[in-house]
Amino acid sequence: MQIIYILIALFLGSIGSVALAGMMLILNNQKLETLSTYLMYLAGGTLLGAAFLGMIPKAISMSEPVLILQTVMFGILFFFILEKIILWRSCRNKNCERHMHAAAPIILIGDAFHNAIDGVVIAASFLTSTELGIFVTFSVVLHEIPQELGDFGILIRSGFSRSKAFRYNALSGATAIVAGVAAYYTLDSIKSMIPYTLAFSASSFLYIALADLIPEMHRKTSFKASISQVLLIILGILIIYVSLYFK
Repeated sequence: MQIIYILIALFLGSIGSVALAGMMLILNNQKLETLSTYLMYLAGGTLLGAAFLGMIPKAISMSEPVLILQTVMFGILFFFILEKIILWRSCRNKNCERHMHAAAPIILIGDAFHNAIDGVVIAASFLTSTELGIFVTFSVVLHEIPQELGDFGILIRSGFSRSKAFRYNALSGATAIVAGVAAYYTLDSIKSMIPYTLAFSASSFLYIALADLIPEMHRKTSFKASISQVLLIILGILIIYVSLYFK
């Protein structure tokens, strides 16, 4: 039964996120930008909450705290180096515009790798507990939708039709299912690796929240935007807190 839950979660976290992002493309540009922005704010909170309230404490309860925190630190360094090498999420400067056709494959390859990591995250969290798996999946979906919307924009500006952009994005999202299923069978037989997988996965959540989402939020400095950011981040953290501690 557990593998069924994991397969559903993997589908929602990958193809489901692409489909939801694709459906939002029917909105006009102003509504699309507003919805994507609010989802990004909420995702900042759920990612922090899932990492600090769920994944890291659970990993520490299963292994040595020092080793878990070291894994988190090296994980953050790994994602920093990865983003430096392939530049797969933020491509907004003039140089990127000049080479937009070259940016499309970089986006797809990087997104495929990131989705594979999400698949491992989801599988490891379900192997820890069903409740943790559900709310890690929720966090993945929330941060994936704004990212997929951004990817659609880059692919379309690169000359892809909307249908072609959707197909390629869905294909890159499917790596989450492959990696998640592989992780399920591997981690289930090597249970000692689960706390370190959780810690490494938490580092990806922290990196996305702190290196990508929060700097993007700082681009909007008005009082209204700042209040919305704070409230939605707190709401995201509270969703995870209530879900984990009042289950």
